[in-house]
Amino acid sequence: MAFIPAKIPLIIKRIFPKYIWNMSLEENVIYLTFDDGPTPTVTDWTLDVLKQFNAKATFFCIGDNVQKHPNIFQKILNHGHAIGNHTFNHPNGRKTKTQDYLENVKQAQEIITSQIQESKTINHQPSIVNLFRPPYGQITKDQGRKLIKLGYNIIMWSVLAFDWTSKTSKEKCYKNVVNNTKNGSIVVFHDSDKASENMMFALPKMLEHFSKKGFKFQALNLNPK
Repeated sequence: MAFIPAKIPLIIKRIFPKYIWNMSLEENVIYLTFDDGPTPTVTDWTLDVLKQFNAKATFFCIGDNVQKHPNIFQKILNHGHAIGNHTFNHPNGRKTKTQDYLENVKQAQEIITSQIQESKTINHQPSIVNLFRPPYGQITKDQGRKLIKLGYNIIMWSVLAFDWTSKTSKEKCYKNVVNNTKNGSIVVFHDSDKASENMMFALPKMLEHFSKKGFKFQALNLNPK
C-alpha cells in the first residue's frame, strides 16, 4: 500500500468483511496486539509494562522467533496473554505464491502449537491459536479464503501506532494511538528491535491515558469455527 492511515477507514472494512478489524463497540475495552516477536529484551519489557497496568494483549508471533527464543514465548503464555500466528519468517502475501504462503503459516503453527503443548500454564486457551495476522497487512483473496477455510480468524486492526518506522517520532506514535483508539479498537504495536524506541515511549503513556478513562485491556479470544 502506498499510504496506510493510522486509523483504518470504514470503506476498507467493508471491502474485506470477513476479516476482523475491531471488536465490540459497546464496551470500554481496547485490544492491544504486538507483532513480530518474541524478541529478547523488548518482549520482556513489554510484558512487565502490561503487568503494571493489569493489561492483557495478543502477541502475533513469528515462528522463527518462537523457535529461537522459546523461553520468552513461554513468558508470554505465563503472563496470560493470547497468541496469534504471524507466519514463520514474515513474507509479503502479495509477493508470495499461495501454496508457499500457506506452508509458511503451517510451519509457524507447528512451532507455536508445540510450544503451547509444552507449557505448564493451565489457564491458556489453545483455541486462541486460530488467530492469524498477515505481515504488512498484505494478503491475497485466495490466501485469505483458504486460511479462513482452515479455521483461522484473520485479525487486521483499527489503529496502527506506526512504531516501526523512523519517519514517525515518539510523540507522533503516541498520538496515533491516543487520537484514534476507542471502544473495541484493535491496536497494533511491535515488540521488535526496530520499533522498540517508539513503542517503549508510547505504550506506557497510552496505557496510563486509557486506564484513567476507565478502559480495560483484554486479549483477543475467538472460538474456532
